[in-house]
Amino acid sequence: MMISPEQLPLDVEQFWKDDARAHEDNCFSKKAPQAALGIRMSDECVFAELNEPGDPWGHTPPARRLELNRRYNDKAEKLVGIRLLSESAESEDAAFPAVKRIGEVFGGTYHFGQETGEWLSGTVSNPSELEALLDQVDQLDLEDFMLPSNWPAEKKRIAQLYGKKPQQLRHVRGPVTLAASIFGVENLIYLYYDAPELFSRFSETIGRVIVDMSRIMDREAGYSEGKAPSGFSFADDDCCLLTPDMYEMFGFPVLKKIFDRFCPDISDMRYQHSDSDMAHLLPLLGKLNLTGCNFGPTVLIDQIRVYMPRTRIDGCLAPFTFMYNDPDAIAAEVRRDLQMIKQDGSRGLNLSTAGSINNGSRLESMRLIMALIQNEGRYL
Repeated sequence: MMISPEQLPLDVEQFWKDDARAHEDNCFSKKAPQAALGIRMSDECVFAELNEPGDPWGHTPPARRLELNRRYNDKAEKLVGIRLLSESAESEDAAFPAVKRIGEVFGGTYHFGQETGEWLSGTVSNPSELEALLDQVDQLDLEDFMLPSNWPAEKKRIAQLYGKKPQQLRHVRGPVTLAASIFGVENLIYLYYDAPELFSRFSETIGRVIVDMSRIMDREAGYSEGKAPSGFSFADDDCCLLTPDMYEMFGFPVLKKIFDRFCPDISDMRYQHSDSDMAHLLPLLGKLNLTGCNFGPTVLIDQIRVYMPRTRIDGCLAPFTFMYNDPDAIAAEVRRDLQMIKQDGSRGLNLSTAGSINNGSRLESMRLIMALIQNEGRYL
């Protein structure tokens, strides 16, 4: 059936009232009248929506970013009823100096390319080089490596002038994606067969480094040991490349170690993003008691729920479907997800894209999804 946003009635004011209730209890509230909407667009989307030039992945000067976001929000307020993007521009003088990231700890280099975003490349390509790298990481003074020489002075200055504290480290590139970037995908897979002890050591070192980096940043943020806010999330797209046996030996121990250390309580946030075809890993990920997940567009609600009955599902609309703005294609995927969650009866759907929201995704498409939820995604 051909469909357009105008064909479905939408009471915008009522939608947002119902959506606020839909997000209660991690989207599992029995009082929720409808499925929750997780889509809030992204800064990338201003360029296509406003027909303005710019690199969605690149640097936009703060003044221009503020102007674009305000114009975008003016349009959003008319179409979807709320202002979606930030309209605050922090002074560059209030920015902390850059702290070294986990890829750099493992000898990698971050690159940023126009229209391609950021990627990480490594320098080791065989087991002996990897072993030498891990030896180096084991001997590294992590705090001295991470924090720049002007850190103490800048930390004090920013606290006095702006009342800001450094951010905690509570999100990192996942262990498989990190290892694949540093060592190479094929090399990592061969390592499982050729040098299983080194394969395990690589995993163990990644886990230890994440713990130590997080503890350092907790302290820099002013928290004493064991008193910092809980929660942790990983972005591990490349986990799909490992078999369950490989992942159980490499990725799973890292996540379990971090979750046990930083988010052990049942209500603590434990999150995995992997916008890839990794359904074969669901039985393992299900053992980690995730409170939220965002998986690839082929990993659907009925598959996830078998292993994760109390995990909020942020998905499963394909990002490219949303970006192409075909009303029929969008409606087909959204209806599929709404039907699955209602048939399952568990709730816990936060209807989102299964991955990034890309430039080209339009406000009219968001409005269509809102109408579909209000008309066809009601629990009550």
